[in-house]
Amino acid sequence: MLQNQLVEQELLKLSIPFYAIVILAEILISNWQGKQWYSVKDTLYNLYLTTLNAGLDFGLRLLFVGSFMTWVYQYRLMEIHNPIYYWLTLLILEDFLFYWLHRMEHYSRFFWAVHVTHHSSDYFNLTTGFRSSVLQPIYRFLFFIPLCLLGFKMLDIALMFAMTQTYGILVHTKYLNRIPIWEWIFVTPSHHRVHHASNVRYLDKNMGMMFIIWDRMFGTFSEELVEEPVQYGLHGKTGNQGLVEVIFHEWKGIWVDFFKTRKDLPLSIRLKYLFKAPGWSHDGSTKTAVQYRKEMGLK
Repeated sequence: MLQNQLVEQELLKLSIPFYAIVILAEILISNWQGKQWYSVKDTLYNLYLTTLNAGLDFGLRLLFVGSFMTWVYQYRLMEIHNPIYYWLTLLILEDFLFYWLHRMEHYSRFFWAVHVTHHSSDYFNLTTGFRSSVLQPIYRFLFFIPLCLLGFKMLDIALMFAMTQTYGILVHTKYLNRIPIWEWIFVTPSHHRVHHASNVRYLDKNMGMMFIIWDRMFGTFSEELVEEPVQYGLHGKTGNQGLVEVIFHEWKGIWVDFFKTRKDLPLSIRLKYLFKAPGWSHDGSTKTAVQYRKEMGLK
């Protein structure tokens, strides 16, 4: 247990200067080429959001999540003793569970209200990977409970998540395009540019962290098309909000729908404004991504 804590600390120590180098390189090269891929304000917002997320994650792990997951682990149903099989299986299963967590965040407005922060930038660069869904640590651990029951230790789960997050951050770049063979199994920058797009065709696509195979298997995959360049930001809304609103603006929208503009509707319908897909409305006044694509004849 102590060894894994030390490994995670060393990973953090190594990753910070590595991120600093690659981000600085992308800033310098993109500016030298005359590409407006960064802004000071947007970059500072990204650092602000990742700091809040990391602080909340650390605090919850220390106060509650660590002990809870350790308690669950004592009821494990199996163990994998071979270290190669153990870590390989943990990598695949954790990424699989994260896919469903991520998919839930896109298909339920309640969780989209948390995740929307990550998509709220009009820029796409390496610092966008740090534009964290600040409140996600409150519920993320629930999706990893099955891993404890399958014999994976909490600190191993945390270490693997940190490593896959490193990969997830590095795909936030415009500098790499198609990567033959690799792109059939792994998420690439091209795949993830699609994920951050506000184009109707691309909404709610490519939700894997490391493996793209889940999207291919479960119908959420889309290629980046030359004939339809990616437009970044939120569909129907662009730009940064204030330091508080950037985290809570969708919650504000939910509050308005639930207690003001829709207050006369039955509770059963108002709850749908909370839990159904973003954009859902009982009268068609707003639409979900699926409804928009259907109208446009897209999948």
